[in-house]
Amino acid sequence: MNTLKKRKEEVKWFAVYTRPKTEKKVEERLSAAGFDTFLPLQTVEKKWSDRKKRMKVPLINSYVFVKSTCKNLGQIYSIPGVINILKYLGNYAVVKDSEIENLRILSTNSHFKTTIRSIPVHVVKGAKVTVAEGPFKGLYGVYQDKAGKNKVIIVMETLGSCVEVTLPLKCLQTV
Repeated sequence: MNTLKKRKEEVKWFAVYTRPKTEKKVEERLSAAGFDTFLPLQTVEKKWSDRKKRMKVPLINSYVFVKSTCKNLGQIYSIPGVINILKYLGNYAVVKDSEIENLRILSTNSHFKTTIRSIPVHVVKGAKVTVAEGPFKGLYGVYQDKAGKNKVIIVMETLGSCVEVTLPLKCLQTV
């Protein structure tokens, strides 16, 4: 007698679109509802006429990332502040684990400023690279040389956007 075993549905990362400036609240509400969440933050300095203050703000405005099964995503719509879940061709768009890892590296090290010291000739425009040393170690992206500045462009395919990081080229290795 052949019995079909039900496959356990795979848990994946999804991008939840939120109302503007509600990312932190939505992330808290999703966590309270039992979802595994990730909100990449960066440290910025806000200036007022009488003071300056360092604040943590979302790296990508109006997005919170949720790890869930497709079956459980319907529950997210009832969370206040949630507008939609990113879709592609009518299906929920899955965010790759490597993209989440890139965002983790970027948000963990968002307070670092780097300067350019040398320009090795082994890296060409459009080359796929990984950061081999420094605070952004493990970051994967595409190298681009633009207006005399050496930049590593991290393309987030699922979101249709990119994050730009300026690094010394000596930290890069081609993949």
